[in-house]
Amino acid sequence: MAKAKNGQVDINHYDVVLAPHITEKSTLLSEQNAVVFKVAQSATKPQIKAAVEALFNRKVASVNTLTQKGKTKRWKGRPYTRSDVKKAVVTLVEGQEPIDVTTNI
Repeated sequence: MAKAKNGQVDINHYDVVLAPHITEKSTLLSEQNAVVFKVAQSATKPQIKAAVEALFNRKVASVNTLTQKGKTKRWKGRPYTRSDVKKAVVTLVEGQEPIDVTTNI
């Protein structure tokens, strides 16, 4: 990681925003000008906002985050736990074009 001018560590935007999270609920949120992304566990709201603005050239109004705890599952009779996933619901400023997550970045 490279050092920024202000002395803080500069994180690559692709290390913050990992992937779009495409579900029925996230598709319904796109009608309210919001997009859902899977993000790094250590990512903060300002980092997520900066990454989305830099990667997609859109103005972000707000960022809401949540951590989905991993479920306990069984495979061939043996229990295991899925990894925790941090998601970010990014709301864009009114008048911005929606982000099309089905195209390449």
